[in-house]
Amino acid sequence: MKIICIGMNYKAHIAELNLPYPEAPIFFMKPDSSLLKSNKVFFIPDWTNDMQYEVEVVYRICRLGKHIQKKFAHRYYDAVALGLDLTARDLQNECRQRGLPWEICKAFDGSAVLSEFVPLDELPDKNSIDFRLLRNEVEVQHGNTSDMLFTIDDIIEHVSKYMTLKTGDLIYTGTPIGVGKLEINDKLKAYMGDLKLIDMKVK
Repeated sequence: MKIICIGMNYKAHIAELNLPYPEAPIFFMKPDSSLLKSNKVFFIPDWTNDMQYEVEVVYRICRLGKHIQKKFAHRYYDAVALGLDLTARDLQNECRQRGLPWEICKAFDGSAVLSEFVPLDELPDKNSIDFRLLRNEVEVQHGNTSDMLFTIDDIIEHVSKYMTLKTGDLIYTGTPIGVGKLEINDKLKAYMGDLKLIDMKVK
């Protein structure tokens, strides 16, 4: 099982990081050991001073595919969840400055928070998924998949040029504006529409 994460996929988030728009989907990987499920507590590691939250919509791949054309991409996913792409921003900035890979700041244990999945056919509009994140009962992020630079079908077409997608693979599709620093004793809740899918603590 692969965890494929898309970077810089919402214009306002790109602006808050002061970065140029990508010409194609940018993706990086997380290992399966990064998954944090069932609303388990996330413990901030002692090697970062700036652990940040990024709420995202996550798609589940449901069939094997390679070189998938965009017009057929919708056949390759069947459910969505909410996730948090937890990021050590201080280490990420250092990696960017030095031209280094991102694993140290993105792929650590517990960095891929994942909720339960919702079948696509249960959503009112699978092309316009509204989602939001609350930190200590205050909304800090609010996005809609209709605002993504690259749709999930664009992403699947692009990624499958380079690697085979397999049943059970996960695609984190990027975060909207409003990322911020986590603190010990924070409480995080994430909603897809009115459905609460994440309810977890930070220690």
